[in-house]
Amino acid sequence: MRINKILPVALAVAATVCSGSVFAQEFTQEQIDAIVAKAVDKALAERQAKMDAAINKKADVIVEPQTTAQEPDKAIPYGLKFSGYARYGAHFQSGDQKYVGVDGSYNGASAIGRLGNEGNGGEFQLSKAFKGDNGAIWDVNVMFDHWGDEVNLKKAYAGVTNLLASNPNAYFWAGRDFHQRPQQGINDYFWMNHDGQGAGVKNFDIGGVQFDVAAVAAVESCSPAVLEDEANPSRITCTGGSNVGDKGNYAVTSKIHGMKVGPLDLEIYANYGFDSKAIESEDRQRAWQGGVVLSHTNDHGVNKVIARYSDNADNSVFNKTDDLTAIYASFEGNYKFSQQTQVEYLLAFHDYDNSTNKADNRRNYGAIIRPMHWWNDVHSTWLEAGYQRVDYDKGGDNHGWKLTLSQNISIAMGPEFRPMLRFYVTGGEVDNKRTARVNGTDDSTLDSFNVGAMWEAWF
Repeated sequence: MRINKILPVALAVAATVCSGSVFAQEFTQEQIDAIVAKAVDKALAERQAKMDAAINKKADVIVEPQTTAQEPDKAIPYGLKFSGYARYGAHFQSGDQKYVGVDGSYNGASAIGRLGNEGNGGEFQLSKAFKGDNGAIWDVNVMFDHWGDEVNLKKAYAGVTNLLASNPNAYFWAGRDFHQRPQQGINDYFWMNHDGQGAGVKNFDIGGVQFDVAAVAAVESCSPAVLEDEANPSRITCTGGSNVGDKGNYAVTSKIHGMKVGPLDLEIYANYGFDSKAIESEDRQRAWQGGVVLSHTNDHGVNKVIARYSDNADNSVFNKTDDLTAIYASFEGNYKFSQQTQVEYLLAFHDYDNSTNKADNRRNYGAIIRPMHWWNDVHSTWLEAGYQRVDYDKGGDNHGWKLTLSQNISIAMGPEFRPMLRFYVTGGEVDNKRTARVNGTDDSTLDSFNVGAMWEAWF
């Protein structure tokens, strides 16, 4: 009886095997290989999906937009984000000047060119992002810098975006921050600078145009000190550790950007400076400034025109000088002959005119050119040439030139890529005729020949 039950099952299995065998014989070997490959790909895909799912559990990431207007790239990184900028190295002086500079220059410490002509220091920042239950994206940022004997707290602020459904990209912030400091790279000049503490909003959309506005205060103990060699009298230089309070100098700053004028991108700046009663009444002043930036970008590079006018101030309305008017204008750009061969350039004009005290009235002319060639994606050679003239209304002028040859090792091909190791030699000559005449000395010529090695990184 048992045999009778098993026999039909055995016969059925045998028939199935035989029919499958016959069916398999109808496939070519190529078709069989394709079926096997497809099965392997499916198994690998399933394995990768499991691995990705495990990784995603370790990060707090927004995988879906909270609103239809929110961009998918608004993701929150897991843990702390470390970022900054730094450069450190050795700079051997064998001539009269350690860093080549013309007396009376006031559009950047490296107005004659910064390659192989800048000191050491760095800025190091930690940031932490959070996501609220309502979809708002928060971040808290702290930065310390090291540009002198003191280590200073330069940033300590919090901000939030994706807060308003009608304006999801608007970023509201409060605290201490680098504020409205547009910078030119080749001469390291902040043609506006309002670092301080306050509050404001950035990227507020008004009919397709982005609007920034803020009220900020200069930090106590941070003053526009003139360095002994007058290398950079218009840039804010902290002479001691930054305090926690306001100094008494305030500014309302604004910027309109994201505008097009034909093929050109347009930015407009407008700032107003005033003082509180923390400043003695006889010293309280007001200042204002406006600026325009026009830029054009194409496949071969970018060109930019900058124009700024300041009344009772120079590059910052925090720092006021009665009856001073200052005009700054420049043309700068980058041209790519190919990915391997590029050139950067800058022409700058700066007019400093004080109708009350005319002794230091002067016009500053500068030109810098930097051709660069990459031998491969690691090694490159840069040559930078700079010329500067400071023409005083009274007493003549000062002028000079600088030439730097630098051999570099970088992380990738292009002037924007860092970290970079730099090995350079810098030569130059400065003739400070006006300085010598004012000081009653005979020797006005300073020769420079310096050799150095430096690493530079932004991250």
